[in-house]
Amino acid sequence: MPDGTLLYARVWRPLTPEPVPAILEYLPDRLTDRTAARDGLRHPWYAGHGYASVRVDARGHGDSEGVPDEPYGAAELADGIAVIDWLAAQPWCDGRVGMFGGAGGGYGSLRIAALAPGPLRAVVTVCGTDDRFDNDMHCLGGSVLAVDTHAWAAGTLALTCRPPDPFHVGDAWRDMWLRRLEAVEPPLHTWLAHQTRDAYWRRHSVREDYGAIGAAVLAVGGWHDPHRDTVLRLVEHLPADRVRGIIGPWSHPYPDHGPPGPAAGFLRETLRWWDQHLKGIDTGVLREPLLRAHLGDSHPPETAAHGTLPGRWVGEPAWPSPHVTTVSYGLQGPAVLVRSPQHTGVDAGRFVPLGNDADLPPDQREEDARSACFEFAVGAETWVLGRPRVRLRVTSEVSRGQVVARLCDVAPDGSSTLVTRGALNLSARLGRDRAVPWEPGATQEVAVELNGAGHAFRPGHRIRLAVSSAYWPWIWPQPESRAGFTLDPAGSFLELPVRVREAASDVAVSDVVGLAPATLASSDVPAEEPERSVPLEVTRGVAADGWSPVTLDEPRPERLVVRDVAKGEWRLEADPRYGGTRVYPDGLECTEDVRETYTIDEQDPLSARTRSDWSIRLHRPELAWDTTVRTRSEISCDGGDFHTSNEVICTEGGEVVFHRTWEKRIPRTAG
Repeated sequence: MPDGTLLYARVWRPLTPEPVPAILEYLPDRLTDRTAARDGLRHPWYAGHGYASVRVDARGHGDSEGVPDEPYGAAELADGIAVIDWLAAQPWCDGRVGMFGGAGGGYGSLRIAALAPGPLRAVVTVCGTDDRFDNDMHCLGGSVLAVDTHAWAAGTLALTCRPPDPFHVGDAWRDMWLRRLEAVEPPLHTWLAHQTRDAYWRRHSVREDYGAIGAAVLAVGGWHDPHRDTVLRLVEHLPADRVRGIIGPWSHPYPDHGPPGPAAGFLRETLRWWDQHLKGIDTGVLREPLLRAHLGDSHPPETAAHGTLPGRWVGEPAWPSPHVTTVSYGLQGPAVLVRSPQHTGVDAGRFVPLGNDADLPPDQREEDARSACFEFAVGAETWVLGRPRVRLRVTSEVSRGQVVARLCDVAPDGSSTLVTRGALNLSARLGRDRAVPWEPGATQEVAVELNGAGHAFRPGHRIRLAVSSAYWPWIWPQPESRAGFTLDPAGSFLELPVRVREAASDVAVSDVVGLAPATLASSDVPAEEPERSVPLEVTRGVAADGWSPVTLDEPRPERLVVRDVAKGEWRLEADPRYGGTRVYPDGLECTEDVRETYTIDEQDPLSARTRSDWSIRLHRPELAWDTTVRTRSEISCDGGDFHTSNEVICTEGGEVVFHRTWEKRIPRTAG
């Protein structure tokens, strides 16, 4: 770096004497272990197709020198630009650079592209976000997220505290680690301090100025990923000759991993993008539809984020699409008091599904029973593509509350499958950049935008709109949310983006994302096996000395809901399945265990509390190197403040080398 700091990198280069374009993946994570298996599937494959593929750990992370910056903060972005300039200047690089990443790496690629470094010609962003405030892990509809504001902050704190590896950096590892630990601050403090879209979030969101993005962008997402709306906005706002979007049935992992399926030939699709924009080869990608989307069929509720979902691929020549028309469904019936119990939302599923058995929402009938429901019969098959909206006439007797809307597909047997959902903090009804209390007793019309969906409702099914006043643990309850609100169906509407069936442009989707050519995107034709490199041989099991962070008679459930009937208390215990021991080819043993707990009294919004416990061990038996990181992160609240507590304990060889706690009260200005 310009200041002399060394960043740790791994470079895969093709066997050619000629300079080639470079493709960069740049993350605040560890390329020598945590992302090594994933990296090994992609970077060698790109090198085998004529690119120098590069993976770099951000400053203060992994085996890079320096201390950590705020995630994707100004210093991290400046380093990213310096890395791009360094790559372009190497004799084995022809000066043209691409950048890609999933999740945070996808977001970071967009942020760096918006700073327009000269050598950066193309970007592939997967499950990235253009809006850190309202389409990331922090807020939804202006309401503070409980589940991932907490879980992501807790995970970021624990992962940032991991030490460098002496196998790669030598004896300097301990001094590097201690300097890193002294600089660590819980990111939760910053995130909770900004509860509206203020200057902090605007600075971190490319949505504020799409015109600043100079590189060509391939945006990829999944209908089960919380960041899917970013794909829709990018294809709407970027020039058509510099953007394409793909949304599949997937969750948060890369599309060639699924799940759910069909898995995509993601690397092949990205290679066409790189060849077009980094090598000047006409691959035909710019003659294909602007947006290619998987339109799912009605299916029974399924919690497991794996398998293959039925559906077909469609293509849109523009966005908003000429094939999509807004259809309004008027709500019927008398005014209804919506006063949901505070545990409404325990069947929401995981906020960021990763492919585990309990990630997706189960049958929604119990959640529907805790909500006000309105139904519409499906006569002819109805295709929905885009972002539904709900317009509601609401009367609230309190100044602070929230509205949650879920769109469900109800089968003839009564089962209810969640299609999409949205939320609105009533104080954000005039804009996410301000908090305007409701005048008690007033009646107003509010609009709730739901996340994007691609779904076909079958004839004989029913479209169900379920409206609730709570959604724990996704959304932090407002202090007065127990009062609920009155909903007047007169003047209230569900607005669905209804797509025509079988548009001419759908033909162009037949050979995309691994589907066999000339199938016309038929749902009954199996996908090709995604292409990728030989997997890294990472074994799972137990550490050589049998060490485990917890003692379990049997594996914990992924998601366990516990109800204390006498106390009226509900507790969700979640194991995100990061745990277990992984042994890498170079001898490193990495053991992780994570447990998250979300608790609430069904009648008391101020009883909500969260806790996350992390344990990480990095062990090299051959070097007698043994380190652990343990963290505890908690949040509770009262009417005026969030109360946060964080603790970090780090050991080397069983002896504590760092121990710090943070206790902080943060005013509830909007959340």
